[in-house]
Amino acid sequence: MSDDSMRIAVIGGGPGGLYAAALLKRLGPGRDITVWERNAPDDTFGFGVVLSDETLGGIEHADPVVYAALRDEFVRWDTIDIVHRGRTETSGGHGFAALGRRRLLEILHARCHSLGVRQHFRTGAPPAAELAATYDLVIAADGVHSATREAHADVFRPHLTTHRNRYVWLAADFALDAFRFEIAETEYGVMQLHAYPFSADASTVIVEMREEVWRAAGLDRCDAAESTERCAKTFADALDGRPLRSNKSSWLTFTTVVNERWSHGRTVLIGDAAHTAHFSIGSGTKLAVEDALALAACIEEQPDLRTALDAYETERRPVVASTQRAAAASLRWFEELDTYVDQSPRRFAFNLLTRSRRVTHDNLRLRDPAFTGAVEEEFGCPPGTPPMFTPLRLRGLELRNRVVVSPMDMYSATDGVPGDFHLVHLGARALGGAGLTMTEMVCVSPEGRITPGCAGLYTDEQAAAWTRIADFVHHSAPGAAIGVQLGHSGRKGSTKLMWEGIDQPLDEGNWPVSAASPLPYAPGVSQVPEALDRDGLDAIREEFTAAAHRAADCGFDLLELHCAHGYLLSGFLSPLTNHRTDAYGGPLENRLRFPLDVFDAIRAQWPADRPMTVRISATDWADGGTSAEDALGIARAFAEHGADAIDVSTGQVVPDERPEYGRSYQTPYADRLRNTLGVPVIAVGAISSWDDVNSLLLAGRADLCALARPHLYDPHWTLHAAAEQGYRGPGASWPPPYRAGSRTPPAGRTDAPRPRLTLS
Repeated sequence: MSDDSMRIAVIGGGPGGLYAAALLKRLGPGRDITVWERNAPDDTFGFGVVLSDETLGGIEHADPVVYAALRDEFVRWDTIDIVHRGRTETSGGHGFAALGRRRLLEILHARCHSLGVRQHFRTGAPPAAELAATYDLVIAADGVHSATREAHADVFRPHLTTHRNRYVWLAADFALDAFRFEIAETEYGVMQLHAYPFSADASTVIVEMREEVWRAAGLDRCDAAESTERCAKTFADALDGRPLRSNKSSWLTFTTVVNERWSHGRTVLIGDAAHTAHFSIGSGTKLAVEDALALAACIEEQPDLRTALDAYETERRPVVASTQRAAAASLRWFEELDTYVDQSPRRFAFNLLTRSRRVTHDNLRLRDPAFTGAVEEEFGCPPGTPPMFTPLRLRGLELRNRVVVSPMDMYSATDGVPGDFHLVHLGARALGGAGLTMTEMVCVSPEGRITPGCAGLYTDEQAAAWTRIADFVHHSAPGAAIGVQLGHSGRKGSTKLMWEGIDQPLDEGNWPVSAASPLPYAPGVSQVPEALDRDGLDAIREEFTAAAHRAADCGFDLLELHCAHGYLLSGFLSPLTNHRTDAYGGPLENRLRFPLDVFDAIRAQWPADRPMTVRISATDWADGGTSAEDALGIARAFAEHGADAIDVSTGQVVPDERPEYGRSYQTPYADRLRNTLGVPVIAVGAISSWDDVNSLLLAGRADLCALARPHLYDPHWTLHAAAEQGYRGPGASWPPPYRAGSRTPPAGRTDAPRPRLTLS
């Protein structure tokens, strides 16, 4: 849409708005472009700006003049210093480029001026709706507090989330030689410093802490000068005793901005008006500049404005969503910083570096093999052994590696009896190298099944079938362990097979269901369960005990009690599903009583040298459900009663849950329990790569990693992970019949022989 007659209004003279104006004017010199900025030209929030090489490459290609000016100003460095309890850990190979925000604005002001863009300073823009009446395009780059977004909230449908930490932007009048993170454990709580150079004689310094720490320290009652002085005193070592300065900075809480739409008629949002990402993973300026690049390119490439704005959003939304997921993980890490301070400085440093999941064990090993090797050595990795192939002992069971085949319901049993399908399914995954292969939820009674296809352990025939499977694993996959997960479906029982209608009641042949309270899983659809009385509770406890006794005789190496996903025992734990008024309802202590009774009864039956784990839902993803403190209380209680590890899952308790899906999305819950309580945990939830497994283990966020779908895709996932990492040790033993396949098969040739001689 190369229309030189376009009239374009830009609301907001920050980097995103200015760069969009410059690009659109450069691409269409005849365009009439005006920028309104309510502040003075040199007014700016913050001090330094960090841009990635990818962003700079886009700028270089789109506008070499701006790139050349930026290139001459950048301060570059590639190391990160992490200071914790007096010890500095340094990691290199990262690559940063920064400059002063004020200098960036000067460059963009000059570029806009040279191209003929009109710029109004100290002047508020007219409302977007008014501008859209006379301009062909209105670009709203008016920041996190966008008036444009709020004026058209019914169309953009914004979601704003305010977070728990307070932070302030300051500056130091000297250049640090690395990106520096420093932790201060004060009498008021943990405070952290993020700092980096942005010129030859200045550094950005951000001080951040939890709201309650900020208030306890009295910083909420300090003026800007006193706050700045106190921050300098707290981090005097990092600053060499030098002062900090403020630029009208105040203590802020970060707001995550998400919009369901980014355009409305002729108006489009860019930068912080459209989305925000926490400063701890980079710069909002980076996203804003990339928005400007994409918007200008789409306007140039597409035939009309509507198509161009749709293309812009289609291009940018997945990139921004990925950045926001990483930013959310980083933000939460800093909010929960006090749970990590007891880690060793080296592990703490690795944990910090990998907090957003964008930096992982594998790419950190490429960036800085010496640092990563030191972390591996401290973790206990034998030489040449990736973290995932380091053994773990639980009671008398030594797992040869940290990979678990997660329990997966197969709905393929007949009258609760596992058949050849289960033998092949579980046997294949044990042969595939996992340290521990878990059965699906094995039900303790016919009424405790989810579907007619669910496996059980309440008859001798079922026990004999499970013994056959356990024997196969032990004899054919030496070194592999097999565990059984025992559970009762509760109010989620008597339903169809998953592929026939998940959670839908059977058309016929239903059996009665029971639960903590008479609340159907799906109101108007599911059966109303019977609330268990004293006799019912006792009977179910005995069913669990009998199943555990059979499981021990079958030869299972580990037993897991299923207290998650809205099944019977989970139904007692969640306040959304337990409305009882007796000794089993109300406060968490009461809601825990029956699940703990069952656990204790099983533990008394289960051999003392064999471990027991408990799977819990650490959040219900629904208002009024299991809280973070509840999850800690549940995990603590089971650990005190003898659980050897907590298998930390989430959700599936109520049908109207709102999970925050994404890569490794459930692992922060395992992380919090492990580092708050010091209990071993199994992490689950969209862990898909061996690099993620290594990263989680080495950072101290998990002790074991359970994977489900990857093992459905590739039963030999663990052995292939070993081959891809060049590992051939005891943590991943290929069964003798499979050893010929332990190397990646050669691919078809894609190159041609190089000529031996070239003649001209």
